[in-house]
Amino acid sequence: MAIWKQPIDLARINGWSRGTMMETLDIHFTAFGDDWLRGSMPVDHRTQQPFGLLHGGASVVLAETLGSSAALLTLDVEKELAVGLDINANHIRGVRGGIVTGTAKAVHLGRTTQVWEIRIEEESGKLVCLSRLTMAVIPSPGGAPGNLRT
Repeated sequence: MAIWKQPIDLARINGWSRGTMMETLDIHFTAFGDDWLRGSMPVDHRTQQPFGLLHGGASVVLAETLGSSAALLTLDVEKELAVGLDINANHIRGVRGGIVTGTAKAVHLGRTTQVWEIRIEEESGKLVCLSRLTMAVIPSPGGAPGNLRT
């Protein structure tokens, strides 16, 4: 059974990134299922650290982007929003190029908190980063911002 309270339209969700860090890092939402959301990011000069490896902070940006966007999609944004409380990331493997893909999957969807696990993998499917994101569910002040409306 799908967990989404909003229709999933990848073009609309990708539109949320205009003018943000996600656009700068070329993060794109690519797929979804009943309880998961997937997106990708290139490993290039924008996301590498000085030694040529994927920067751990870039992995965290991808993880938080996927988890927080997924969290919003489980809510009626006219009434409530989700904001980040905590994120952790275990960097498992270094990556020097290509594309990394993250998949956010719900672990807990409560009334006041949500927990998401985000697995980031390289193109061969090997695990690069494992992240956990905790979101607070708060009342929406004055309804949904224009770019989040369905």
